[in-house]
Amino acid sequence: MNSEKMKIPQNILFNILSIIVAFLLLFPVFWMLITSFKTEVEIFRIPPTFYPHVLNLKSYAAQVETGDFNMFKSFGNSFVISTGAMLIAVLLAVPASYAIAKYRFAGRKAVLLGFLVSQMLPVSVLLTPMFIMFKHFHVYNTWFSAILADATIGIPFSVLILKNYFAAIPKALEEAAYIDGCNRFGAFMRVLVPVAKPGVVVCAIFSFLYAWGDLAYGMTFIINQQKRPITAGIFNFMGQYGTKWSYLSAFAIVTIIPVAIIFIFMQKYIIAGMTNGAVKG
Repeated sequence: MNSEKMKIPQNILFNILSIIVAFLLLFPVFWMLITSFKTEVEIFRIPPTFYPHVLNLKSYAAQVETGDFNMFKSFGNSFVISTGAMLIAVLLAVPASYAIAKYRFAGRKAVLLGFLVSQMLPVSVLLTPMFIMFKHFHVYNTWFSAILADATIGIPFSVLILKNYFAAIPKALEEAAYIDGCNRFGAFMRVLVPVAKPGVVVCAIFSFLYAWGDLAYGMTFIINQQKRPITAGIFNFMGQYGTKWSYLSAFAIVTIIPVAIIFIFMQKYIIAGMTNGAVKG
């Protein structure tokens, strides 16, 4: 009873700290939202206003106007690119992480280090060699070039996460599948992959989100405006003589809506997958 009473002030303190941290993290999103509803004059008013005195809806209407940039077509482009990058990342990372976790071979640690280092490389370092390869294989200015480039972001992350899942699966479970008549591939697909499903879901989500938020690869490897992803539309509101901040903020809000929806509905899978992957192995 005394221990429970002692935990009450501690829980209150943690709740207060959580609210403060959440406020600090969400304040930029709140500011971006109210900026999207302000006029350009009010945005630069001093002192700043914390709500739009004059509601400006033109910034959102501009997102669906026809022209060189088409919001709906760009959404479709991003969806195709992100889904393709996600599928490639998952299809390659799942068997690769299984092999790294279950087999002891020469150079295993070097392979793991390679995946880790590849995540640390800045995008600017990879642009030139990728550009040369895509030009050589005649996939430049196609969705496939952006899909391959974005997959290189998701694959290392997925391998490092899934390796812990497969390493934590008891060997006896795999041997039981062999006794039941499964071959190695059958045991992998029917037993091991379903057990590692939370990690696979997390890797699929993050691979999709990495590709959705990419700007550098989409702008570099796709020069046709009609094929570019949604993130490339940010430059439509940045002119030579100024930036339309209300339009730009509205564009940002519209762009992050799919990301917010994914996090809201897939939150339990993300938390479970990340915590299990961190504890196991």
